[in-house]
Order: sequence, then structure tokens, then C-alpha cells
Amino acid sequence: MDFLTQKLVYIALFIFIIHSIETLAYAVRLSGARVRLIASALSLFNIMVMVSRLANMMQQPFTGSLIDTAPSEHAQEFVATQFRFLIGASTVGTLFGMLLLPTFIALFSRAIIHLSEERGSIPSLAKRIFSLQYIRRGTTHFSLPKFSYLRDTKMKDIPIRLFVINMLITGIYTIGVLSALYAALLAPERASTAIMASGLINGLATILLVIFVDPKVSVVADDVVNGRGNYQTLKNISIMMVSSRLLGTLLAQLLFIPGAKYISWFTQFIV
Repeated sequence: MDFLTQKLVYIALFIFIIHSIETLAYAVRLSGARVRLIASALSLFNIMVMVSRLANMMQQPFTGSLIDTAPSEHAQEFVATQFRFLIGASTVGTLFGMLLLPTFIALFSRAIIHLSEERGSIPSLAKRIFSLQYIRRGTTHFSLPKFSYLRDTKMKDIPIRLFVINMLITGIYTIGVLSALYAALLAPERASTAIMASGLINGLATILLVIFVDPKVSVVADDVVNGRGNYQTLKNISIMMVSSRLLGTLLAQLLFIPGAKYISWFTQFIV
């Protein structure tokens, strides 16, 4: 357990929070369809995504410092173990977010209504939801997932292609920074080039998510609000999305080393 340093634990906690937020963001569309304020819900969804992306950028220098402080002997094995621990933190964070989904569907429903009442003012909304009275009232909505929540879920309602695409994109996004940093160890003479590739990888993963995944879910949410679809279908897809996200973080364990080797190989064509 020599690899388990205090800095690693702090970084793992940060990654845990990031992936919890990104998982809970899936509850926003459900809440928006529930209260029939989908545009306000998407505004709140975008804020959560921006916060998680900013947090992900903030943790990158601290993650990179793990390479600088790694022992010179067996540095690759030591760093690989630490990075796999961080990938595990993303899995635990995603699972934690899944457990809180029913609670946050209720909380986001109230937040979206308040956002509409505040005429879209985020500072006014933040002032209200972070008040002691609101927090006390919010604890009454706490509930863990129950098997009854999956009662009407049917496999035929789950788009398999979307499930696989979201899982792959999540896997790539999870290891984007870590594989680029590890590639710097595999090709120390091209370390800077390899590290800078992390932004490209995460950027491409985000673009793929926006093109192939988000529009599909948004259309289903619109159908619910306009009466052309039912809430159960949207709930089924949301459950599918968070499940594929969880599997994507597990897939990241398999993609981590091959991804780093591919980046180190690719950098030789740039330098």
C-alpha cells in the first residue's frame, strides 16, 4: 500500500465528487420533464456539466504531480497502480451518484421551479437553495433507490447502440488525462507532447457525447413534455445512461494502458 499517499487520497476524493456530479446531471432532464420546464432544466444541466468540466481541469495539475513525485525505480508500475486507484474512484463516484438519483430528481424538480420563479437568475437561485431552511426541507426528500423503481423497466425500451456509445465515450473520457500522463512515462523524450494530448482526447469525447448521446435523450424529454411520449420511457433511458456510464468507468481500467501506449506511439508522428 506504499502507493496510497495523502495526495492520492485527496485527488481520488476530487475525482469521486466530479463523477458524482456528472452522474447526478442525468437526473435534471427527468426533473424537467416531471415539472414540464425542460428549457429551465437544460440550463441547470449545462451549469452542472460546466462545473464538472472545470473541476476536471483543476485536478489535472495535481494528478500530474504524482508522476513528478513517483520513485525513480519502478516508476511506471507505481504510477500505474495510483492511476488505477483514481479510475476506481470514478467508478465509486458514479455508483454514489446512482444511489442518490431518486433524491436529486425531487430536489432538482424544486430547483427548476425556483429557477423559473427567479426568472433565470442563478445567483438568486443559489441564495435560496443554500439557505438553512431550504437545506432542512431538502433532507425530507432523501430516499435510496428501490426495486420498485425498476418495476416497469423493459429491455426493449433500452436503445442498445446508445448504451454502448455512452459506455465507450465514458471510458475514453475517464482515462483521457491519465493515459496521456502515463504516456509521458512511456516516452519521456516526448513527454510534453503526450501530456498536451489529454485536452484533445477529452475534447473529442465531449464532442462525441454532444453529437451522439445528448440529442437523443433531449428529444425523448421533449416528447414527454409535449405529450408525444411517456415519463417511463425517459426514466428507462436515464437508468440506461447511468448504468452505461458505470460500465464505462470499469471499461476505463481496460483502456488505460492501451490508451497510453497508443498516445506514446502517436506522438512520434508529431515531434
